[in-house]
Amino acid sequence: MRGTAGDGRDGPTERRGGFTLVELMVVLVIIALASAAVILTLPERGGSLSSEAERFAARAKAARDDAILDSRAASIAIGPAGYEVARRTESARYDWVEGTEPALSGGRDGRIRFGATGLADPARLELRRGGRLVAVDIGEDGNVRIQR
Repeated sequence: MRGTAGDGRDGPTERRGGFTLVELMVVLVIIALASAAVILTLPERGGSLSSEAERFAARAKAARDDAILDSRAASIAIGPAGYEVARRTESARYDWVEGTEPALSGGRDGRIRFGATGLADPARLELRRGGRLVAVDIGEDGNVRIQR
């Protein structure tokens, strides 16, 4: 039995509501591309290697400044898991971000020492992670520079 005109049952030209398989697949591809774009723009866990070098350099400069202000030596002990900044009245320990490999050349016994006048044992700390390298140079004059 055929429906009357306008009742929605007009025969083979009738279209039901909903989406076709092709339309659903296009939507899924768009969602996948958008997700990939978001994941690629996320920052590294723990920050970039440059950020880690900047944090170390800032703490080294603070140790130098404290040595000058207190007229007492300050030192930074570098290890594979992290580093410790020792000042007159306190010390603080900081860990490297997972995957960071430090290599210290110069300094004494894995330490960088700032004298009471701010002068330092010249040293170079190289930080490596995932094929990238950033170096922090500490000059005899106590200046701290980051080399990218």
